[in-house]
Amino acid sequence: MTHSKNKAKCLAVLGTASDVGKSVAAAALCRILSDRGVRVCPFKAQNMSNNSGVTPEGLEMGRAQIVQAEAARTAPHVDMNPVLLKPTGEAGSQVVLLGRAIGNRAALDYYKEKDHLFGEAKAALARLRGQYDAVVLEGAGSCAEVNLFPHDFVNMRMAETAEAPVVLVADIHRGGVFAQIVGTLACLPPEHRARVAGFLVNRFRGDTRLFEGGAEWLEQRTGKPCFGVIPWFTGFRIEAEDSVALENPAFSGQGNIHHPAVAVVRLPRISNFTDFDALRATPGLRVHFCARPVDLSHFAAVILPGTKNTREDLEWLWETGWAKEILDYHAKGGHVLGVCGGYQMLGREVRDPEGHEGEPGETRGLGLLPVTTILAAPKTTTRTRFAWDGAEGEGYEIHMGRTEREGGTPLFQVLGETGMEDRNQDGCVSEDGRAAGTYMHGLFDQFAVLDKWLASIGLPEMEPPRASGLAMRDIQYGLLAEHFRAHADVPAMLGLLGIG
Repeated sequence: MTHSKNKAKCLAVLGTASDVGKSVAAAALCRILSDRGVRVCPFKAQNMSNNSGVTPEGLEMGRAQIVQAEAARTAPHVDMNPVLLKPTGEAGSQVVLLGRAIGNRAALDYYKEKDHLFGEAKAALARLRGQYDAVVLEGAGSCAEVNLFPHDFVNMRMAETAEAPVVLVADIHRGGVFAQIVGTLACLPPEHRARVAGFLVNRFRGDTRLFEGGAEWLEQRTGKPCFGVIPWFTGFRIEAEDSVALENPAFSGQGNIHHPAVAVVRLPRISNFTDFDALRATPGLRVHFCARPVDLSHFAAVILPGTKNTREDLEWLWETGWAKEILDYHAKGGHVLGVCGGYQMLGREVRDPEGHEGEPGETRGLGLLPVTTILAAPKTTTRTRFAWDGAEGEGYEIHMGRTEREGGTPLFQVLGETGMEDRNQDGCVSEDGRAAGTYMHGLFDQFAVLDKWLASIGLPEMEPPRASGLAMRDIQYGLLAEHFRAHADVPAMLGLLGIG
């Protein structure tokens, strides 16, 4: 990257709550700026998500910032998300600093390190400001959590550090948008309230002209301009940041399905659920995220996705009856695929002798694959090229430990990788060919691989999109930018960056 003599200007996109659309709004601004020839990049000081990816250097960062970097037409770099927290349970997270896991922390222990981590985040932002013309900052959760002000360095403190005006995003779909905006501003101290340049009302359903009176009321009450009322978009798909997007599974298990469908088990600690976006984009194919055990006989395949805690989610499968449903389904001829943690669960046993996921011990696997997993450091983070009987693809791996194959056959041939691994095979296929596992996230992002997998589960008539992976996502970023340009006062927001 070339270096600017002056510091890049910054714009912060903060929210009234979690999942109000901050990530998507930031991605839209990144693409809009890139369309204007501005060298722009995203930044989020601290991200809490189990949805992560791997940079070209083989380092780990949040997928939301990878998406935003793609929208900005620049390579993702860990400086764009210097601190990543990956929840391992209700009260603890794995801390990833500048792309490398530095250990698990309870919340109180993490707060003790906040000054050091804030310093690392400020240094990362400074590096980006020396390399780009503009930086779009994203906040986390609500920027007005009064009890968290002393510990929060991702919202107003970072906007202050970056000298960034703030665009406040609220979600009208969840209701209470007037209280969201007025209440958020009321909770902020005067100096932070003054930094808010205006607000966006997101996820409006219906004719936005119906909210003109509401927008005027908010402008008069707050003294801040409304930068736009953004309708709910349905004609394109942008990767979701967090699994909150999956909290209302579409399939209840009632009745029959009269169309081809695939079930993804909605694990309590599901990670990298965007692996299945390409499946969801396949015309005529339904993908159901199922949170509780259901009759699986309707499905062409069942997928066990990644997880941040393999052993706890594996025990959950046994305790809830999911394990029995999956084993019965396979015994009756069903196809089962495991990805990353799901691959580990399909084996005979998962061992954790050093306690990387909690108390040391072993957990019995589903036994559909002749493999055993031993959880151990260091953490594997690689970008990998692979082939499946001539169908080539590229994915990424993020996992602890190693899985030893004791039978069956490998699923993929490894063609090359960036990171710590050094092997020529990945995954396992059972002798009956109906159970398979892989460490490869993003395996469906290439048309040839997805087409081959659909045929292997008895759906050769399915036609996945020919444009897949980054090409498919790039089309979506363009549509997102058009959507924002049509409904937001883009010139006013770009004016905050001094761009006319």
